Amino acid sequence: MTVDDKIGVKIAVKDLHKAFGDNEVLKGIDADVVNGEVVCVIGPSGSGKSTFLRCLNKLEDITSGTVVVDGHDLTDKKVDLDKVRQHIGMVFQHFNLFPHMTALENVMLAPVETKQQTKAEAKESALKLLDQVGLSDRAHYKPANLSGGQKQRVAIARALAMSPSIMLFDEATSALDPEMVGEVLQVLRDLAKGGMTMVVVTHEMGFAHEVADRVIFMADGVIVEEGTPEQIFGSPQHSRTQDFLNKVL
Repeated sequence: MTVDDKIGVKIAVKDLHKAFGDNEVLKGIDADVVNGEVVCVIGPSGSGKSTFLRCLNKLEDITSGTVVVDGHDLTDKKVDLDKVRQHIGMVFQHFNLFPHMTALENVMLAPVETKQQTKAEAKESALKLLDQVGLSDRAHYKPANLSGGQKQRVAIARALAMSPSIMLFDEATSALDPEMVGEVLQVLRDLAKGGMTMVVVTHEMGFAHEVADRVIFMADGVIVEEGTPEQIFGSPQHSRTQDFLNKVL
């Protein structure tokens, strides 16, 4: 299947299963993400949200089913995964910055290592990205001298340095102090306004309500319900969704 089979579809997931030994974490997920769409994935802990996200760039091996990204089937052994991943940025719960490098050096690293850019080009691009996430004045700081929110914004700039067409966020604010959550969510809002295709696993319901084009509610390894933020938060149809939202809102 090529991306032209479904016009505008960036990610097509069909009957996705993922098991760790006898523990089946994903039990047949079907989902499409179209170009420029912001999809927020919500649900209780242990529902399979992060595993689903990690399957979208095959950080987890896929037990069965297909994940097609920009026309490339990640389950096809002939696919160059490294090449596909260059177009998918991922930001994790924990920042994973190199502690011995400055913010600028962390952002420059991947474009230089993959030979996409010279050091001079990477530096110019990295400085623009740090400015984009509000950290131009912290370019020469090492992670130890940055707050949690600043580290996460550097991690976002680092993911953007490869000019991805898709961004995946796995609970990007859950390790942060409450006062730092807002500054990271603002960067995500700006990316969404700029038309970036995004899949965001989050427990920030207000953010999901405000920014998402579509909300997916997962529980027990399946998609229980999906729809617009108004549908999911305003009039959820499934009792499992209603029960979850009653606890978290």
